[in-house]
Amino acid sequence: MKNIFSLLIFGIIGLNILVAQHQNVMISNSNSPEEPTIYINPKNTDQLIGGANINNLYYSNDGGYTWVVSTLSSATNGVWGDPVTIVDTAENYYFFHLSWPQSGSWIDRIVCQKSTDFGVTWNDGSYMGLNGSKAQDKEWAVVDWTNNNMYVTWTQFDDYGSSNPNDISIIRFSKSTDEGETWSEAVKLNEVDGDCIDSDNTVEGAVPAVGPNGEIYVGWVGPAGLVFDMSLDQGETWLEEDIFVDEFPGGWDYNIPGISRCNGLPITVCDLSGGSNHGTIYINWSDQRNGVDDTDVWLTKSTDGGDTWSDPIRVNDDPPGKQQFFTWMSIDQVTGYLWFVWYDRRNYDDDNTDVYMALSEDGGETFINFKVSEEPFVPWSSVFFGDYNNVSSHNNVVRPIWTRLHEGEGLSVWTAIVDPDAILTGIPDEEQIPVALLEPNYPNPFKQSTYIAFKLKQQGAVSLKVFDMYGREVATILNNEMRYPGKYVEQFDASIHNLAPGVYHFVLSGAGLSLQRKMMLVR
Repeated sequence: MKNIFSLLIFGIIGLNILVAQHQNVMISNSNSPEEPTIYINPKNTDQLIGGANINNLYYSNDGGYTWVVSTLSSATNGVWGDPVTIVDTAENYYFFHLSWPQSGSWIDRIVCQKSTDFGVTWNDGSYMGLNGSKAQDKEWAVVDWTNNNMYVTWTQFDDYGSSNPNDISIIRFSKSTDEGETWSEAVKLNEVDGDCIDSDNTVEGAVPAVGPNGEIYVGWVGPAGLVFDMSLDQGETWLEEDIFVDEFPGGWDYNIPGISRCNGLPITVCDLSGGSNHGTIYINWSDQRNGVDDTDVWLTKSTDGGDTWSDPIRVNDDPPGKQQFFTWMSIDQVTGYLWFVWYDRRNYDDDNTDVYMALSEDGGETFINFKVSEEPFVPWSSVFFGDYNNVSSHNNVVRPIWTRLHEGEGLSVWTAIVDPDAILTGIPDEEQIPVALLEPNYPNPFKQSTYIAFKLKQQGAVSLKVFDMYGREVATILNNEMRYPGKYVEQFDASIHNLAPGVYHFVLSGAGLSLQRKMMLVR
């Protein structure tokens, strides 16, 4: 009994260490994925929908630990990138994207495809914004959870890539009040037009947000700097003059070594949590106001409905002189917490790149920065890397998504099982990954077979065994076997050991090591 008690104590200690580790999950490395999107179903946070360029589709039913990987198609409209995924109040999944229609012109409309069975099957899609052969690009969407309206904003190019001064870019808006079946006639929002070059003087970055009384908020950037517009009547009318927010020094289109192209386009969200910052509007972006070797992540906020804005607040907390880029922001509408994700080179003097996140509990006044990626990567500028990453959060469930490209290994997209409690305890980064990590088994509960994964930081002999609820050893998976640093996945088949349904514990042990987790066998 003393030995059993020791195992349990060591297991508890191990679990306390483990909560600081944000387990990385590779969603897919097939079909050259980049520019990923992710969204948590607010009514069931185990369900997630994601996507990546050009037509990659992902969904998960276990909180992001495992994913179904497929591709999206539309016979009528085609699929051509810029993926955006959301979920509405009826738990319909939506995948917005650009078009390459059978009849029409390349990216001549914004397409909305819908799934009513949690991502398994999809309709052929509806569309908005068709305006001759003009290009409709870089859309984003939001749901009003009080009435299930969907709002979409994007950029229209007279002629994409044109340097003709007579060709302009504008910000457009459309809405659906019938779960994506039809869309309103697109209207222009911006006061100052942009060019069509797809660079600093093009108007882009329109990400809509819903306010506490049904307002629609949206910011974007272009020749007038960072500007903001709003509608108080569900998109029927908009401000006659855009509200100036910030100069956006250096522009939104900038260079980062190793990245084929990089932008710092803005993201707009609004707090609907009912907490102390309810109604506050936030805009997040990155720029090079501090120099081309010192890209930073910024936040501004408005507490008066968008009329006035704070000075830019620096989100990354490292000393000056390093690169932070490709930011995205999400707000947890239950807690009011702000979550950010970006690429970060603070730890290196070369192109090695980590993925960092930040949490703000106090409405953007202070930030906790933490590294979320397990390993750095070195991208190649010869490979297109997309234009954005993404993050989704709801009721303390947080899932970022990012693209990884390490030298010649190919593109892949990843998420992380972020643990908010670990961040709030203040455990420093260097303590987040102990000598070994023991992950939850999957699936759990399981009927016959399950997988157990662990990671070692040091070489050593380890044992992996299974015990029943009374501390009796019932199975040995590994017995004092030498393992090098790295991640290992072992399959455990309960039927081989004639185990009855019930609660079991699996224990990873070695020199100075004993980690334990619980699993459940069912019939």
